[in-house]
Amino acid sequence: MDKTAVLFLTTGFEEAEALVTLDMLRRGGVAVTTASLTGDLYVTGSHDITVRADALFEDVKDAAYDALILPGGPGTSRYFEHENLLNRIKKAAECGHAVIAAICAAPSVLGYLGLLNGKRATCFPGFEDKLTGATVTGQPSETDGRVVTGKSAGCVFDFSFALLKYLCGDETAEKIRSAVYYKN
Repeated sequence: MDKTAVLFLTTGFEEAEALVTLDMLRRGGVAVTTASLTGDLYVTGSHDITVRADALFEDVKDAAYDALILPGGPGTSRYFEHENLLNRIKKAAECGHAVIAAICAAPSVLGYLGLLNGKRATCFPGFEDKLTGATVTGQPSETDGRVVTGKSAGCVFDFSFALLKYLCGDETAEKIRSAVYYKN
């Protein structure tokens, strides 16, 4: 069965975290949809790189996915303003069928929603106190149950491969890791 994911984009997202994750997952065969939270298909990241999302949030809000992904960056604060996104993440967590993934500052959203209670997690340095209920490890990436977190843009490959491993297994993750000559 093919795996699916939705990667949410908002103004100020960290481009490397979004685009490397998108690239690695698609290389692994995951059907990833990028979804704009801005009401416009064109979304500008934190370094003035504009990308065209595949869909608007409204188009994907009720669709079932195997993973929901939040890239970090300065735009992370906008996630807290998008009540429908927060409800979508909570619903996915309650149903227990999807992995919830966040990197850099974005794990703070998961802490805010109470999704990190009793879990190991990591985040961008300085956001540790926002990971309410988590054991913060400082590792490049963490997988605990249905939650995958990443530390920063510099750790995006670790995060991507952890997510790919969760969705598609060790063999696929290792195949893609080897194909891009990633050494950690």
